[in-house]
Amino acid sequence: MLLGGGRALLMQVANPGVAAGVAEHSDFRSRPLHRLLRTLELTLALTFGAREDAYAAARQINAVHQQVRGAGYAATDPRLLLWVHSTLIDSALVTYQAFVGPLSYAERETYYQEAKLLGGLLGLPNATYPPSLALFEEYLTAFLAGDDLVVDARARELAAAVLRPPLRRVPALAYWPLEAVTAGLLPWRLRAAYGLRWKRAEQFAFAVAQRSVPRMVGLLPRRLRVVPRHGGHERREVPWGAAANRRRFREEMRWRLIARRTRPGTATSWVEAARCV
Repeated sequence: MLLGGGRALLMQVANPGVAAGVAEHSDFRSRPLHRLLRTLELTLALTFGAREDAYAAARQINAVHQQVRGAGYAATDPRLLLWVHSTLIDSALVTYQAFVGPLSYAERETYYQEAKLLGGLLGLPNATYPPSLALFEEYLTAFLAGDDLVVDARARELAAAVLRPPLRRVPALAYWPLEAVTAGLLPWRLRAAYGLRWKRAEQFAFAVAQRSVPRMVGLLPRRLRVVPRHGGHERREVPWGAAANRRRFREEMRWRLIARRTRPGTATSWVEAARCV
């Protein structure tokens, strides 16, 4: 699934609001591995962690988003949040089907509906999303064909940092397979806008990757191909009793209220939610 990361990131920074936030607030260009590992840690906690881990990861992400704002953009803007999460959902489905296997429509629909639950933790109520996979696909098609995405010099600079991160002792040629895979996964309009090569050599490399990656992964030992429980630790035992029940109830109610707020990410909403519980 990591093979789809470049696709998702390039789709995201094609949105000028997202690109501005990344360019002005992210340190991924100077610390690419640190940022990648941190993002993976939080993503795994949200997806596979125990309830307490997921809540903690969401709090950290939302706290960072509160600080990411500038001229004409804010990371808590529901339109930007929806686009970013949409690229992750779509890229997961596209990458899985390219490198793992086909999915039925029902399976893709189920994945989409379950993925929306994470959005609630990150400031996007369920009602913000298109209600069905079919309408979600229509939203993506219209967004990709519209005027909201602009691949300008800043987007291309960020894309170069994604595809060719400045790691010492890693020659530029070593990144070519990643570029070929990303080009193959990207919608053709964005591939052309970023100027990514998609000639016979890239198409051949992509086809080879599709055939070889599943086989290589299947041959790896389990500890290298299966992500362990979040943080590599077993699920913590949750203390029982009246006090623990009250804490769990307050935490769950807080996140339900936050998920329903009409202005995601605002400090006022956090205060109101805290008062309610």
